Amino acid sequence: MKILYAIQGTGNGHIVRAQEIIPVLQQFADVDILISGTQSDISLPWPVKYKLNGLGFVFGKKGGIDFRNTVKSNSIPVFLKEVTSLPVSNYDLVFSDFEPVSAWACKIRGKKCIGMSHQAAVLHKNAPKPIRKNPLVALIMNYYAPVSVSYGFHFKNLGGNIFTPVIRSEIRNSEPCIRDHYTVYLPAYDDLRIITFLSGFPDVKWDVFSKHSKNPYSCHNIKIQPVNKKAFTISMINSKGVFCNAGFETPAEALFLKKKLCVIPMKGQYEQQCNAAMLESMGVTVIRSLTGASKSETFRNWLRGNHIVKVDYTDITRRLIEFILEDAGNYTIEYFPFEGAILMPAR
Repeated sequence: MKILYAIQGTGNGHIVRAQEIIPVLQQFADVDILISGTQSDISLPWPVKYKLNGLGFVFGKKGGIDFRNTVKSNSIPVFLKEVTSLPVSNYDLVFSDFEPVSAWACKIRGKKCIGMSHQAAVLHKNAPKPIRKNPLVALIMNYYAPVSVSYGFHFKNLGGNIFTPVIRSEIRNSEPCIRDHYTVYLPAYDDLRIITFLSGFPDVKWDVFSKHSKNPYSCHNIKIQPVNKKAFTISMINSKGVFCNAGFETPAEALFLKKKLCVIPMKGQYEQQCNAAMLESMGVTVIRSLTGASKSETFRNWLRGNHIVKVDYTDITRRLIEFILEDAGNYTIEYFPFEGAILMPAR
């Protein structure tokens, strides 16, 4: 059996989730990997068969999306060529983690595509939304990577096909402790804006992971270093708290580790606005900007407090994959002595 697992490469979250899901899929089938987009700082430990341009956004430096470079990095003719040339018919099953090339390639060929993403949960009717809704963006998200059936991950179990986050093994198997620093990851801001804001809190040690710096350096109480998965993991596990954008994987990992969490959603990024609404409903501190006295006071109160949001992120990854293969893939998993689990066509 052959499976195509397609990953959205804008940001690191999809890659992180794939590192946990792909080994489970490999127990049942031969898995080819597709990545589209160029904004991830993390690589996979397996060969990537298809490296495509796809359609994605570029992180800016002022708290939002860099629209000029986003337009420059995307090409509709290139995207259409990738869609029409991707041989999805060579695969028994196609999984798409909000990856548009594989999703549209399946759609135009009438092939079933299984969606497995955070975005599926964001659009769920029971998921909190920002006060200022954006129907147009929600519509675009619905058609960005159309799938036949979808399974989503969110900060809370919303029932149906919406599950709690996939937590990577390094975090799940760690022994967290509380040292004297805070871990910071704000990829949509440049170093100067981050340093200017954090300098207002000189008694705090800041461990900042920068998407815009290639070399480590320090500025008084602020340590800046390029994004590095291992270093970031160690920093977060041992931190007093985590300050990050309102993405999905990093806030979920911080909640799992029982860390104080403060998030700031990217400007103009509807998914992160929705994430912030969900996190705020759970009791997580949310600020909207790195400027303004009121924002600093909210942030200062977060630093003074010790509020931990309790979550239950039991490891359900293998059980969920087996369920999806049987439910959406129309297969059954049978267990044989000495052979283990084998995926069989449903009778």
